[in-house]
Amino acid sequence: MIRILSFDTVRPEEILNRDIRAEADVEAVVDGIIADVRARGDEALRDYAKKFDGADLDSLLVTKEEIDEAFAAVGEDFLTTLRMAAANIRAFHEHQVHKDFVINDTPGVVLGQKYTPIEKAGVYVPGGTAAYPSTVLMDVIPAKVAGVKEIVMTTPAGKDGKVNPNILAAAAVAGIDKIVKSGGAQAVAALAYGTETVPAVDKIVGPGNIYVATAKRKVFGKVGIDMIAGPSEILVLADGGCNPTWVAADLLSQAEHDKLATAVLVTDSMDLAKAVQSELEVQISQLPRAAIARESIDTNGKIIVTDDLTKAVEAANLIAPEHLELCVEDPFALLGQIRNAGSIFMGRNVPEALGDYFAGPNHTLPTSGTARFSSPLSVDDFVKKSSFLYYTRDALADVKDRIADFAEREGLHAHAKSVTIRYEDGQ
Repeated sequence: MIRILSFDTVRPEEILNRDIRAEADVEAVVDGIIADVRARGDEALRDYAKKFDGADLDSLLVTKEEIDEAFAAVGEDFLTTLRMAAANIRAFHEHQVHKDFVINDTPGVVLGQKYTPIEKAGVYVPGGTAAYPSTVLMDVIPAKVAGVKEIVMTTPAGKDGKVNPNILAAAAVAGIDKIVKSGGAQAVAALAYGTETVPAVDKIVGPGNIYVATAKRKVFGKVGIDMIAGPSEILVLADGGCNPTWVAADLLSQAEHDKLATAVLVTDSMDLAKAVQSELEVQISQLPRAAIARESIDTNGKIIVTDDLTKAVEAANLIAPEHLELCVEDPFALLGQIRNAGSIFMGRNVPEALGDYFAGPNHTLPTSGTARFSSPLSVDDFVKKSSFLYYTRDALADVKDRIADFAEREGLHAHAKSVTIRYEDGQ
């Protein structure tokens, strides 16, 4: 059963216990896989597909015929849903596109900044017991909007050698360029270093298990990554006017993801806290993934009761959740007070699942308290910013002595000389 705690008496470590470090044996396994993929390329990917996924692959690439089969399998109604969701996601992310700028306020001086898409992006999509076509849309479409020329998606095949049709349909709707049948740390290694089939990319995005997260951390520097994602999280901030059955359902929407997932209710109402506690017991037993949700709720779930909503907001900012639901009468009154959250769901009619699948904002979000300093996946993740500057000879002459003095004070004499030499001996 979920615990009920008082915010005024709970210890900080009880609120913030979210350690996602990999164990030493995970580190060792991932190191071995990365080295093997670098050494043997496609052969290693096929061997790992057989070992981990039970898939005997002749080719690592998804064919057009397989995509056509997927379209037929999922049906037109779901394809319509995918297209509607894709349109919403695209429209939202198009507002994130930055414009180059130029500053020319001083005679002879031009300064500016230009945005350039990365050349190649790799998108990792989990498979196995939970296949997420929504992840395909959320990770591919921002890259497309940013102008990335080549996008490679990796996702594991099943024992029949085929990829989940829902994932393939989403990939086609999103406009993916290449789909590779590979999962786990081996897929991350292939995207980072390249194989005979998989091109080396510039950045890898997408969620995964601890092996995938560890591999992303280890290849960072060779390539860029979006984030090191931990288990799913939700924090529902609710007042006493909320329906406890709705609140319980929202908490379980994340608890069913993973035994390590964290579901937290923060409320100023003890009556609501007790009602949600009871309702969770009713709803958990009704879930197909009841065992997962049960362990998540019992081990990591908590209900924190505060004196008022001001303290509830304080608790939310301290936790810095991945998903934050403001289930209160006037959510906009609290929005300005929220400093730390990946995505904020406003009001009692906005369950987290709306953002997961359809509304448009990205669902690839910072976890484990990293919302204190990081942001959701966006178009920004797929572009680089370059500054540029231009001075005429006269404009440089006006400031050359100041620059030279600055450089000399730092002991960098060649820096100073590179400026003053342009004006020596009448040059």
